[in-house]
Amino acid sequence: MKILVGLSGGVDSAVTAYLLKKAGHEVIGATMSIWDKKQIYKSLGKDACFSPHEEKDIEQAHQICQYLDIPYHVFDCTEQYKKVVLQNFKQEYLNGRTPNPCIRCNAMIKFGVLPETAREQGFQFDKFATGHYARLTQDEKTGRWLLRAAIDKSKDQSYFLYRLSQEQLSKIMMPLGDYTKQQIREIAREAGIPVSDKPDSQDFYSGDINDIIQAEPKTGNFVTTDGKILGTHQGIWNFTIGQRRGLGISAEKPLYVIGLNKEKNEVILGFADESFKQGLIAHNLVWTSSDLLSKPTKILAKIRSSQKPVQAIASATDDELKVEFTDMQKALTPGQSVVLYDEKEYVLGGGIIDKVF
Repeated sequence: MKILVGLSGGVDSAVTAYLLKKAGHEVIGATMSIWDKKQIYKSLGKDACFSPHEEKDIEQAHQICQYLDIPYHVFDCTEQYKKVVLQNFKQEYLNGRTPNPCIRCNAMIKFGVLPETAREQGFQFDKFATGHYARLTQDEKTGRWLLRAAIDKSKDQSYFLYRLSQEQLSKIMMPLGDYTKQQIREIAREAGIPVSDKPDSQDFYSGDINDIIQAEPKTGNFVTTDGKILGTHQGIWNFTIGQRRGLGISAEKPLYVIGLNKEKNEVILGFADESFKQGLIAHNLVWTSSDLLSKPTKILAKIRSSQKPVQAIASATDDELKVEFTDMQKALTPGQSVVLYDEKEYVLGGGIIDKVF
């Protein structure tokens, strides 16, 4: 089989290419270039997915391919990334929501634009593979592709992949889902892969998000739930639900951001107990290993990637998902995703959180 492997310059994608070649496949290495060299960013932090360090990552990916003796190509996806990911990121923050750019990137750029661009440029391949930690199987009875959490729960990335369509799932491979991170590093060391000890890069962007949002400061008020003014801020896009640090407001107990009001340009603050909510409403739904949940169904749900799935009741119409948690959850955040799982860790589907209650 001929397989295009998405390479980031890190150990996971490198071992993916190594394992597939070792299994006898014809492997081609590919990296998507997304960093806009024409744009000036004021505060550049450590290495991240969207980073000026991209050239270093590309060089390391090239070295990996030379070591594995496989061809390597870089595909320019800068303009598509800017339109699909960065513009959405900016608009969501300006609307008082907190987006997850990695989820959008995976569904539309990494597993969309990258392999499509490769094919448009004449490259032929049977599957597109990545170093994501998730398991992929096909239901023998229905033919439906099923996405499942990885064996290594500390590295599981199924939350970030829930928006992949059945067509996309049918064309990809994720060989690392049955391995732990420790095993992958051991494989890399034994194989002599040069990035075996390279640290993980998990951030979307490590600089100031205002570099991307590029909005003029807009003075607004910090307020309590009953409308009491506690101070001022310079724009709701500087804050996210659940945030505690950087508020500059003194109180008898720690204050948290519990709401953002775009119309009034207000950041609503409250104590810890006020940050807990019972449920949420989500839209822009995707169903993966399940059909529409037309009646209330017991499921497991994640509202952030690092969270252990928690018990909830979910029901949905064609365009709206309602999730009520068994235990109240902290910092349910509009703009983020809720992903549903069954008891066997298969992804049922999910959507973008719109409202909380």
